[in-house]
Amino acid sequence: MGGPALATLHARLRHSNANFMKTPPDIAYYYPAPYWRPHENDWVKSLLLFFDKVSILLPTYMYGRHEAADPSLAGPMEERGLLQVLEPETWVDRKVASQLSGIMTSLLAEGVFDELPAAKRFAALSQSRIGYGADVELADSLVEELKARNLARPSENGVSIPLHPQARTTILVFLSQLLRAAGAERNLCLHPVTSHRQGVADLAATLSRKGMPSHGRFVQLDLEAVSLDLSTVPLDEVLQFRDEHRDLHRAYTRDLRGFLDELGSIALPGDREEALRERGQEIRDAAADLHRNAAREFRRDLGSWSLGMSGALVDGGVLGTVLEVASRVRDQLGKKKEKSPTAYSYLFAAEKQWR
Repeated sequence: MGGPALATLHARLRHSNANFMKTPPDIAYYYPAPYWRPHENDWVKSLLLFFDKVSILLPTYMYGRHEAADPSLAGPMEERGLLQVLEPETWVDRKVASQLSGIMTSLLAEGVFDELPAAKRFAALSQSRIGYGADVELADSLVEELKARNLARPSENGVSIPLHPQARTTILVFLSQLLRAAGAERNLCLHPVTSHRQGVADLAATLSRKGMPSHGRFVQLDLEAVSLDLSTVPLDEVLQFRDEHRDLHRAYTRDLRGFLDELGSIALPGDREEALRERGQEIRDAAADLHRNAAREFRRDLGSWSLGMSGALVDGGVLGTVLEVASRVRDQLGKKKEKSPTAYSYLFAAEKQWR
């Protein structure tokens, strides 16, 4: 495997390999839906090149639906320990429920949803993901606030609440961030990952609002082609390739997070653009080398998958309080304690043409 950018990654790996071995597993947290659909299983395979496993937040009453939706991949991944099912009945505990309720109540009070167009259809969200499993009174209070603004309707089945699609997506976007801290408490590193641009757009819109501590500090890194479309590659082949090259892919994602941290801490947009120019080419070169390496190994003329990141440095206010990254994670990476992007998402997207 060649390329100067990959050589740089190799050097970083040699320098910090001991620290990498001490870190908790890196887990891609798939959102906003509770499970992926068959047409998404190709990019889920790509996730396995960058993360130790994939996780989904699946209510107990939905268990089994993830396998029914994609029997070719979900079942085999779960059997191999590559898919971790997080149950909101446990993960959305009192702390997470309180944080979620606080965020949503604040957004409602600020009128964030006041000018939403009326929804033709409401979408159900499990009560467990709203926090009913942890604090019924608190969850009821939030739902009543949503009902008062025509953003929620009474439950039709006793296990879910019909919500305005925008309100529903907002809750799921924030859950993807809140569960990162919950994962750190369980010695897991959860990384929100989506192929839905709207979810990232919702995160960006909220964190970029005036008055938010992240206003002016939101950063997006362009999508870069880093992997092939693996839809026709058997899972066993993907895993064999991962065993041989996983550290390089993981180092690439850590480089992205480190660069996002760097950019988020730069106050002036002009200085941020200069940093992007200085480091951007290095990231693009590393992505291109990873892509060429995968193409050579798999010997398939396939379309590509691209990886980008969006995030913000949040250092105060409501979001600064509830969207934290455990400092112990930074310490375990061998870095001194410092500010980190406290809200981010990876965005995977299919490229129609192979770069």
